[in-house]
Order: sequence, then C-alpha cells, then structure tokens
Amino acid sequence: MDDCLDETTPVSELKLLVRRFVEERDWDQFHTPKDLAIGLSVEAAELLEHFRFRSDEEMQLRLRDETRRAEIGHELADVLYFVLLMSANLGYDVSTILRQKLELSAHNYPVEQARGVNEKYTEL
Repeated sequence: MDDCLDETTPVSELKLLVRRFVEERDWDQFHTPKDLAIGLSVEAAELLEHFRFRSDEEMQLRLRDETRRAEIGHELADVLYFVLLMSANLGYDVSTILRQKLELSAHNYPVEQARGVNEKYTEL
C-alpha cells in the first residue's frame, strides 16, 4: 500500500476509497442513514473501550505499545470510515461542514470567555 499522508491525501480520495469498498461488497443496502449513525456510535464506543477504567498514566504506557496503538488506530479508522461514508451518502462536503461548525463554535465559545474553561457555551 502506498504511503498516505494527511498532508497529501484529499478527503475526496478517502471518500472514494470508502465508497468503492462498499460498492464492491454491495453493502449500500445495509447503509441507511439510521444504520450509518448506529454504526458510527458503535465504533466510537469500541474506541472508548480502550480507555475505559484507565488513568492518563496507564494510557500513556498503552499508547507506547505498538500492538495496542495499532488497535486504537483501527478503531479510529472505523469511526472515520463511518463519518466519510455517511457524509458521502448524504451529500455532505466534510471540509465545508467542519468549517461551518468551527465558525459556529467560535461564535459560541469566544476566546476571551472560553480559553481554559471547560463549560458549555450556555454556562459561559
């Protein structure tokens, strides 16, 4: 497999890779918006399992172990897979919706009020 770097791989290419994977397996029939949202949630929970009941110190050690680091990477990839597939299937441009959400969040969390504060914007 080619070396793929975040700096050189467009999101559109990743979306195409995921779409091709699904189409080759005739899986679109299983990928309704509801099922994709469920899949995303399940994969996020599987990622969370790696961190459950572990201190920050334990996680630092676990992340130094190549096998465990790879397992966490695979779970992150599963989450990304569902994000990319859902965005492709629903016609979202990931770059646009992320920028729009960051703009909204910047409005809700102004730096002068939110810097170093762990509160929801309604509590600021």
